[in-house]
Amino acid sequence: MGKGLMLAAIAVALTGCVAAKGGFCAVSSPLRLSAGTVDALSDVEVKALLAHNLKGAKLCGWKP
Repeated sequence: MGKGLMLAAIAVALTGCVAAKGGFCAVSSPLRLSAGTVDALSDVEVKALLAHNLKGAKLCGWKP
């Protein structure tokens, strides 16, 4: 599995994660990638990472 695909899989897994001691904001953080890493990602991976970061911005107040 490629590095980008693994990151996307983790991001998708974390978006639905709810722990007994907290929700999404307690267990997640923004995903920030280097330009080189972003260039290597597929469109599907980019959409998954963007969805994760947009959810965090809405629910947790993450700033770009």
